[in-house]
Amino acid sequence: MKEICVKPGVLSGTVSVPPSKSAAHRAIICASLAKGQSVIRPVALSEDMKATMYCMQQLGAQMTLCGDVLTVDGSQTLSNGSASLDCGESGSTLRFLIPVAAAGGVETVFTGHGKLPERPIGVFTDCLPEKGVECQTQGGLPLKISGRLQSGVFEIPGNISSQFITGLLLALPLTDGDSEIVLTSPAQSVGYIRMTLDILRDFGISVEETPTGWKIKGGQQYRPRRFTVEGDWSQAAFFMTAAALGGKITIDNLNPDSQQGDKACMELYARFGARITRDDSGAVTIEHDRLRGTEIDASDIPDLVPALAVTAALCEGKTVIRGAERLRIKECDRLAAMTDGLTRLGADVTETADGLIINGKKTLAGGRVEGYNDHRIVMAFTVAAVGADGDITITEPDSIRKSYPTFFEDHQRLGGHTNVIMG
Repeated sequence: MKEICVKPGVLSGTVSVPPSKSAAHRAIICASLAKGQSVIRPVALSEDMKATMYCMQQLGAQMTLCGDVLTVDGSQTLSNGSASLDCGESGSTLRFLIPVAAAGGVETVFTGHGKLPERPIGVFTDCLPEKGVECQTQGGLPLKISGRLQSGVFEIPGNISSQFITGLLLALPLTDGDSEIVLTSPAQSVGYIRMTLDILRDFGISVEETPTGWKIKGGQQYRPRRFTVEGDWSQAAFFMTAAALGGKITIDNLNPDSQQGDKACMELYARFGARITRDDSGAVTIEHDRLRGTEIDASDIPDLVPALAVTAALCEGKTVIRGAERLRIKECDRLAAMTDGLTRLGADVTETADGLIINGKKTLAGGRVEGYNDHRIVMAFTVAAVGADGDITITEPDSIRKSYPTFFEDHQRLGGHTNVIMG
């Protein structure tokens, strides 16, 4: 099995992170539902992006990728009577497209790999049959749907992944009648719902916010357009960790006004004590300073927890991360994975039901940690080497292809040193 050995050392310089995976998923789907030609740029071919592009092509969209420019013609989307959609390991692809395919009346079989077949889809298997869609499943994937999604009132809990809400927001404008999404509990990951609403508006779809959710008129038409994908704050967090632990890094393609929930990392690293500045172009610079522990509610920013946990392990004092129970059903149980890896490196970590309690130390030890075939775990332990006194060896480094295929190249450009070990 391939492993990667990361040597200790400070990272410094300027880097451009990949375009936002969250925004690109949504834009590709919206463009594929528009009757005409859209242009989306930049698009990075991570495994998750390949999954969404493949699935939309199976549903009838035409796509051409030239460099990082994706041209999409959605004139024939949802014209197929049936489709087989392999969503790879992408939860966004799966949860966005179940209601979209249902809105088109496409008889669809959804499959996936890794942990995706085990990840929850019960929100849809509960509510879609009441609205004309038959769901056949043994509890996960494969899932077969048939019938056409009908408009109406959809009552769903808000304390679930926002991906379910986004899927309905993408699909319901295509139904014949008006619909309403009613949340039965407060929403989490609100920033990503706002991102969905913004991108829908960009593609000509109108959604009305209500005190308990959203009203969506039926019979709307997506309009083609040119769309620019902003930089990914989720990926930026790993280099923010590296800079906070030692060094100075500028990330030059972030949007400070982004709706990405993980934009909160800028405030969180400042709370840890890192020095953060941004210039008129939007570039964000993070520089090491004395770090101290803090308390973090991760209910809206679960993807940041691996990077934040590494930072906390090298802060003065105690950090408490709570509200992150959803991390147990990601590509791996990320709370258990970070506890295991940080403990192997000598950190003082206690795992709780919904988070981590970390008492910081001055340095971490070198050692071998499991990557758990999870891109965010691998990237977190890569930047942990900044604060280690020995090499850190990480298993399954190729998992970064899921979201950030050029991560190790960017790490090296900033001064990082890695060696691949073939087992």
